[in-house]
Amino acid sequence: MIALQKRALGVLAGLPSDALELGEAFRAAGHELALVGGPVRDAFLGRAATDLDFATSATPDQTQAILARWGDAHWDIGKEFGTIGARRFGSRRGRADDVVVEVTTYRTDAYDPSSRKPEVAFGDTLEGDLSRRDFTVNAMAVRVPELTFVDPFDGLTDLARGVLRTPVDPRQSFDDDPLRMMRAARFAAQLGFTVDSAARDALVEQVDRITIVSAERVRDELSKLLMSAQPRLGLQVLVETGLADRVLPELPALRLEIDEHHRHKDVYEHSLTVLEKAIALETGPDGPVPGPDLVLRLAALLHDIGKPRTRRFEEGGGVSFHHHEMVGAKLVAKRLKELRFDKATVQAVARLTELHLRFHGYGEGGWTDSAVRRYVTDAGPLLERLHRLTRSDCTTRNVRKAQRLSAAYDDLELRIARLQEQEELDSIRPDLDGTQIMAILGLGPSREVGEAYRFLLAQRMEHGPLGAERAEAELRAWWAARG
Repeated sequence: MIALQKRALGVLAGLPSDALELGEAFRAAGHELALVGGPVRDAFLGRAATDLDFATSATPDQTQAILARWGDAHWDIGKEFGTIGARRFGSRRGRADDVVVEVTTYRTDAYDPSSRKPEVAFGDTLEGDLSRRDFTVNAMAVRVPELTFVDPFDGLTDLARGVLRTPVDPRQSFDDDPLRMMRAARFAAQLGFTVDSAARDALVEQVDRITIVSAERVRDELSKLLMSAQPRLGLQVLVETGLADRVLPELPALRLEIDEHHRHKDVYEHSLTVLEKAIALETGPDGPVPGPDLVLRLAALLHDIGKPRTRRFEEGGGVSFHHHEMVGAKLVAKRLKELRFDKATVQAVARLTELHLRFHGYGEGGWTDSAVRRYVTDAGPLLERLHRLTRSDCTTRNVRKAQRLSAAYDDLELRIARLQEQEELDSIRPDLDGTQIMAILGLGPSREVGEAYRFLLAQRMEHGPLGAERAEAELRAWWAARG
């Protein structure tokens, strides 16, 4: 506890002078201002924050007037909920980073039993505002400019213990804002904390309440969970409390299945392992897959969700999941659309799910150059993610088999690199373009030109670069054979 306090004092002492100046401005206008939530929690964890959240006794209009004078830019997009934002440009003050603040009027909010949107009511005390926070570790504050620490719900103790506990009765807290149940899982993943037993019991009891929350808000919490350092911890909270049954039912369904190689207790555990392995393969900001990468993480978690629909018991006690990658791709697209993920993310995750088994058999059969070309072109811009997903999915306790699979994929990547160098594989085109095809065959723009183009592309994929002369000969022979 003492170590946490010393660490926080060091971080708070380093708060930008702009924040203290803002506190002075609010005090001069007769209002209270306090740093709240994540920035205070992170100060005790030794993490500095450039985006600062404040709570105030001022009304939104009063806050906007003060921020307009303090900041170089300000915005009122959250004014309906009492929040005004502002930015001070670091370049004007000799700093590398800007200072961004959001100031919210003391408030309480709650859901109507039949509504998906919270109702907002403004409060009049800092302690009352803190009581409506999701967890005690987020219900601490520092008054500015005095730098007085405020902790009415003993959040510092919970921070030291690594526990997520609600400031008020958890049943009331989750009933007021059901999204807090998702936040319990997200903070478990982000902070590595456990959920207090009373909060967990209340979560299980009120889990159906999550259905009134909009898909967009659920999606945002799930995304933050997956982008955290330890998503397994948060996913376990979702599954074990029943939340996943309401927001991502395909995930807990995997607990019922045994994979075809009997390598894992169930496909659910296998999927969590694949996720962790994929995270370990993410790169730095200058690499091909900078972490955290949401598309790769979603694909790693969901790549096997087609297995429950395709499970078959074979003679001799075996289990098969034929074409589960195709079924899974459709299920992935459906679920992510329902969670309101953007179109590009939906398509990318579904495509990776569809392709994740393509590599299997490479080591045994030996692929032709044509097969390698198709692997690359089918993956397109997802190739680097597919590399990581496939490697992560090759999980086995058999050391020799693991080494064999790894060596086979090493060989595939080497062949891809060689072909790319030789042929610029990423941008494969036929040896003749559409204009040349029309000139050779005496055609105008038509369906036949498209068919000819696809024929030449298939020849290019099968045989590599043909050259213009041979391509023309192949094209004329194909056209003649059509009569």
